[in-house]
Amino acid sequence: MNELSSIQKLTKFFVSEKIFSSMETESRAWKVKCNNCGHERSIWEMGGIRWKAYGEKALYRRCPNCGERSLLKIYKKTAAG
Repeated sequence: MNELSSIQKLTKFFVSEKIFSSMETESRAWKVKCNNCGHERSIWEMGGIRWKAYGEKALYRRCPNCGERSLLKIYKKTAAG
């Protein structure tokens, strides 16, 4: 996704380029993974921002890949894994 979402555009307007770049980098490290099919994408690709966050969580939502409702795990992917 090359175009910014509404929330990303709004945030970019209010913060410095350095902070926005940091937000994008960190948001790309946060992944959302489907329990059913294993489809994975970043929070940034979904149009969101997750910055200076910690901990994992799960949301019960419909997967955009398989179309099934399941737990979507949100976690930070590190260089080691």
